[in-house]
Amino acid sequence: MGIYPPEDIDREAAAKQRGGCGRGEAPRALVRAVVPESPADDAGFEPGCHVTTVDGHPVHDVIDWRWLSADDVIELGYVDLDGDEGVVELEREPGEDWGFEFEGVVFDGVRQCRNACTFCFMRQLPDDMRSSLTLRDDDFRLSFLAGTFVTFTNLGPEDERRIVEQRISPLRLSLHAADPEVRRRMIGKHAQHGIDVLERLLAAGIEFHAQIVLVPDQNDGDVLEDTLSWAYARPGILDVCIVPLGFTKHQSAFDRSFNDPVSSSAVMDLVVPFQRRALAERGSMWAFPADEFYHNAYGPELLENLPPSEHYGDFGMFEDGVGIIRSFVDDWREAERAGLVERCAEVLRAADRRAYYVAGCATRHFLGPLVEAGPLAGLLVPLFVENDFFGGNVDVTGLLCGCDMADAVKSLAPSVAADGGDLFLVPRIVFNDNAVTLDDMSLEDMEKRAGARMSVVSCNASDYLPEIIDLVGRSGPAFDQTNQ
Repeated sequence: MGIYPPEDIDREAAAKQRGGCGRGEAPRALVRAVVPESPADDAGFEPGCHVTTVDGHPVHDVIDWRWLSADDVIELGYVDLDGDEGVVELEREPGEDWGFEFEGVVFDGVRQCRNACTFCFMRQLPDDMRSSLTLRDDDFRLSFLAGTFVTFTNLGPEDERRIVEQRISPLRLSLHAADPEVRRRMIGKHAQHGIDVLERLLAAGIEFHAQIVLVPDQNDGDVLEDTLSWAYARPGILDVCIVPLGFTKHQSAFDRSFNDPVSSSAVMDLVVPFQRRALAERGSMWAFPADEFYHNAYGPELLENLPPSEHYGDFGMFEDGVGIIRSFVDDWREAERAGLVERCAEVLRAADRRAYYVAGCATRHFLGPLVEAGPLAGLLVPLFVENDFFGGNVDVTGLLCGCDMADAVKSLAPSVAADGGDLFLVPRIVFNDNAVTLDDMSLEDMEKRAGARMSVVSCNASDYLPEIIDLVGRSGPAFDQTNQ
């Protein structure tokens, strides 16, 4: 897990598709919107109708749509709002968009996981979580479109042919271990099928970003070294990220991960030789331990031991918790150079107010020191929140739940904001597109529980410092929350 959570916006749309196409039924792409004056609009398409085929070929997903509709004249199969089927010819100018916006990115149902991964985070969630968070997808199309990691254990020959024909690359691979027995113990009886598929796709020129979820005493130590050697010998595996086991209190299989300096340092010591070799031979670190390893290994000395920005390349593993701390630190330094830190401090000091910024405990060793070292010390106050909802070792900001954030503000509010003047800031990353947290609380729900007004702000200093300045400037001594 990274500092931010796995995004569940696309997963929510995907979850809706599960019931949209029964077994044996032809896929249908639901049209959500039609761009005015587009070819789709000219042909009379409306939101609510379905696209079924392009030039006689079924459209299973957005990838199919883009592949099949690449020409400037196509025959489109459809089902209209009355349920009537038909075919129409559409024509467009070169470079013009067809004008369809579809509901979701897959139209024939999400390919679900058939593995039994011992470390699966979704199997550790409470039973009443929303479906998009418990949907155990293992769909190569979502890997390409949304950046999810997949095992390829459920791929058939037709899927392989399609990946090669349509050059669906790069994909994101859940590797975990190269040793067949270790891999089987970790993910189940289909493990070898996934590796066999991987080898064939690599031979066909498909490229991969790989992920290893590291579990103590299962795939660390010598097993990790063997897995990295195996992956490095395959140039089509572009890079590998190593993320520590995340576990919640809603399970009984795990009680430790790599949250202490000794175990995290041992992982770092093993990975560094691969990084040095890759930097010399390939120009990038190639093997990327997730930020938690740096945070846990170096503790208060974290900022002095972060790799430089250039070692992360294009930050392609950002959503998996690789390079987020470095990116945040670089952004903070830029905000300092731009005068935003000093300006925000001046505004808060002049108004005699403080801003309490909600954050997960995983940010303690970089957010805290950055604030305390400059003019915002005592004015911008990180409010580090324990994640009681999930428990275990879950400590990243993006996995904070509304109940824990509200309770943290409630415990603090009476002593620091009796006059309503101080600000309580919640990072936008804790909300999904429907403006609810992982435990389905809205900002209004959180405010009611906390008994205090709260504001939603961005996640990086260059964005939220101006937002703080604006909040102070447009609110009086009795702060009136307007940033909902």
